Amino acid sequence: MFGEANFISHGQSLSGDEGEPLSEKPLKACRKRHIRKVAFLPPIADGHATPELRVDSMFKPGGTCTTGAYWSTECPTPVSSKMPYFAKLLLLIFCLVLLVESRKHRRRRWTSQLEVHRASHIYKKNHDMTKMWKGKTKHLLRVDDHDFTMRPGFGGPAIPVGVDVQVESLDSISEVDMDFTMTLYLRHYWKDERLSFPSTTNKSMTFDGRLLKKIWVPDVFFVHSKRSFIHDTTTDNIMLRVFPDGHVLYSTRVTVTAMCNMDFSRFPLDSQMCSLELESYAYTDEDLMLYWKNGNESLKTDEKISLSQFLIQKFHTTSRLAFYSSTGWYNRLYINFTLRRHIFFFLLQTYFPATLMVILSWVSFWIDHRAVPARVSLGITTVLTMSTIITGVNASMPRVSYIKAVDIYLWVSFVFVFLSVLEYAAVNYLTTVQERKERKLRERFPCTCGIPHSKTMMLDGNYSESDANSLAGYPRNQTVPEEEKQEKMVVHLAMSNEFNSSRKRGLKGHVGLRIIQNTHAIDKYSRLIFPGTYIFFNLIYWSVFS
Repeated sequence: MFGEANFISHGQSLSGDEGEPLSEKPLKACRKRHIRKVAFLPPIADGHATPELRVDSMFKPGGTCTTGAYWSTECPTPVSSKMPYFAKLLLLIFCLVLLVESRKHRRRRWTSQLEVHRASHIYKKNHDMTKMWKGKTKHLLRVDDHDFTMRPGFGGPAIPVGVDVQVESLDSISEVDMDFTMTLYLRHYWKDERLSFPSTTNKSMTFDGRLLKKIWVPDVFFVHSKRSFIHDTTTDNIMLRVFPDGHVLYSTRVTVTAMCNMDFSRFPLDSQMCSLELESYAYTDEDLMLYWKNGNESLKTDEKISLSQFLIQKFHTTSRLAFYSSTGWYNRLYINFTLRRHIFFFLLQTYFPATLMVILSWVSFWIDHRAVPARVSLGITTVLTMSTIITGVNASMPRVSYIKAVDIYLWVSFVFVFLSVLEYAAVNYLTTVQERKERKLRERFPCTCGIPHSKTMMLDGNYSESDANSLAGYPRNQTVPEEEKQEKMVVHLAMSNEFNSSRKRGLKGHVGLRIIQNTHAIDKYSRLIFPGTYIFFNLIYWSVFS
């Protein structure tokens, strides 16, 4: 069979027993240190079978490359054969760890890509490329390329500026200061082509107040305002929205206290109309045309707006030109609203107490005129109470120079109360005068003390003999001597002579004299005259002012 073949070197040839050179393939296979088995079948020569070259095992430490039972050769000793088993195990574990970590990294990367894809899919629904601008906003709007101290279209026609307002609250109405406080959202609309920018989706850009100082905005102010400010919690309540074609929306939240000319001639049965006026401060109607954007629809109010003393009846808008002699004509916008005062509060606090004081003063007409402390204290109490009511009402009102409706009612009620005090003063005085006269007559004619007072007062001088006998204390059919009769009738004749002059003035004077002489009749007529007159006054008052 075949003998062993030795591999000399890379440059030498390999030959068998018969001197024939062997193929280069077994040599190349032997040079590869990781090949465990090499099989080679040489070509057939002289009809004999070609010997077979095999490498069945790993390279051995001696460097001999075993070829089975046929032949062997020597190869370089591999490095792996010199590596210990423990090092191989560590290398294998290290490779496994690297493989696991690489798979985890690939899985995380795939999950993050999926999440980004989902988020981008959701974001694309409201996505606007202009809002993802990576450069500076002033570069996108070209703020530095224009002079924004000039109005848009300078030198051309007036720039139209639309306005709409949403009233958030009507905070207070002050009658003393004659003003009102209102919180509102003020919005301006205009077009400035210098702020146009390219946009594929035609979406707007929204900014806060920091851009406001870099561009042109209308210089609208509140006419006749006392105080006003822009809310700044938590930041300035300013919104600026720019559209790709250059249209601009400028919105602010403002609280303003403005003057309101009020007419209190019908207070508290009055209605007040107040106005909030807007106007450009610098630009006349030749440079800026201020107008309501949607007419009356430009003014919107919150349905929950309410005031304690007033009922808000109507909000509406108007506009007109205002002229200043030194500067010219300006467009002025008006926010008008009508307020009607609630009367129920004043009925409870003013009208009812005043009416009760007047009725209380009439109680003295039913008290005996001889109860001086009772009637005097009652009259003084009602007068002082009416004074307090009038003072309290006027303290919460401006010091106007005309008479108000409530003043008319209170002062008429005060007059009724004061007249009830004067009525008792007249009754007391007339009673004192009457008693003084009777006292003088008794001192002058002592014999009259037996004659009843009531009969003496009714004597008018026209009497018959029977009447004289009755007044003198004798029976009507009793005969009395003439001298005694004349002596006792002197008092009655003297009293009748004192009233002869008043009798000649007619029946009216006679009735009046009887009322004056009878103090009970004054109180009796006052019980009817005072209530009737006061009721008639109330009918006229409420029919005129309500």
